[in-house]
Amino acid sequence: MFGYPVKDPWRYGVAELDADRRLTALAEKPREPRSNIAVTGLYMYDHTVVHLAQDLIPSDRGELEITDINKAYLEQGRAHLAELGRGFVWLDMGTHDSLLEAGQYVQMLEQRQGIRIGCVEEVAYLKGYITAEQCHRLGRERAGTDYGDYLVNLAEEGGALSRTVGAGHFPRTA
Repeated sequence: MFGYPVKDPWRYGVAELDADRRLTALAEKPREPRSNIAVTGLYMYDHTVVHLAQDLIPSDRGELEITDINKAYLEQGRAHLAELGRGFVWLDMGTHDSLLEAGQYVQMLEQRQGIRIGCVEEVAYLKGYITAEQCHRLGRERAGTDYGDYLVNLAEEGGALSRTVGAGHFPRTA
């Protein structure tokens, strides 16, 4: 699980941590949160999650809660929380306003930096899963769109722009 500090934790699943920053408890939309660490909704589970999910019963809200899955892992000593602090951005999209705000934030970053956020073709190219020629072809298939132009330019520049603005997270494998 990933946690992110928020000013309104009662809107989210909340993680409680001990003095060593280890996960000790989880609460779903608590009226009186015991921390401000929201659980972001990004989880990595093993294959046993299917069996845990089969045993869920609806909450008082009448919903199957992902927090109950996370609590089961916590009870088994297999839940861990990675805190996303300064330098990370987590954007809630659970309301109309927050969805609009997230879209505007991504749009502003892409326009100012000239890069795309979440461009799977770019990641595939930078990791060596596709060639420059394949990236170029994918861009041409989207001719006349900003996204297509981005892929064509990426292929023609050899990924130079991406590497200068932090795509070091995606080193080439080939």
